[in-house]
Amino acid sequence: MAESTLTAEEREFLRDLAWLGVEAAAAGKPGPDPRLLATERGLEPGPSLKQDRGAFVTLTAAGNLRGCIGTIEGIQPLMDAVAENAAAATVRDPRFAPVTPREVPSLELEISALSPLRMVPGPEDIIIGQHGILLEKAGRRAVFLPQVAPEQGWNLETTLGHLALKAGLPPHAWQDGARFRVFTAEVF
Repeated sequence: MAESTLTAEEREFLRDLAWLGVEAAAAGKPGPDPRLLATERGLEPGPSLKQDRGAFVTLTAAGNLRGCIGTIEGIQPLMDAVAENAAAATVRDPRFAPVTPREVPSLELEISALSPLRMVPGPEDIIIGQHGILLEKAGRRAVFLPQVAPEQGWNLETTLGHLALKAGLPPHAWQDGARFRVFTAEVF
């Protein structure tokens, strides 16, 4: 996980923004505009909220995944990425039916604000529990957030096998010719 660059107030704002986005998307409505919400809350968005960062929003229900959508690379300000990914995790995760308004109160929400990606020479440079991993091989790619392996109780080899499968590759494909990029995440 990453060292925190977000203040407690910024984290609270992002959580509120995400929850409002989940509620709106479940009801078929547009989510809040991050800048307007910040103004309403008397918050002047600082550099951490305006910085282009990757972000994931994960929804769970009774401990089971209910939706998870994100962007790996920083292509937009963090507050915009959180707002968009909250709505997308609610209604556009292809693995699940859209969340209904009735389900929203029973959901738990987790935000992962990502650091920039960096290339590592090989799997021996990956630290389970600290690094998120992007595996790329043969035009395919897959990613796990830093918290995935520890939550599943996986070691590095098992994690990379599951990551290869997620990319549509055989489980041992990571051992030859795969490229690895890593990142850290502020998870809250």
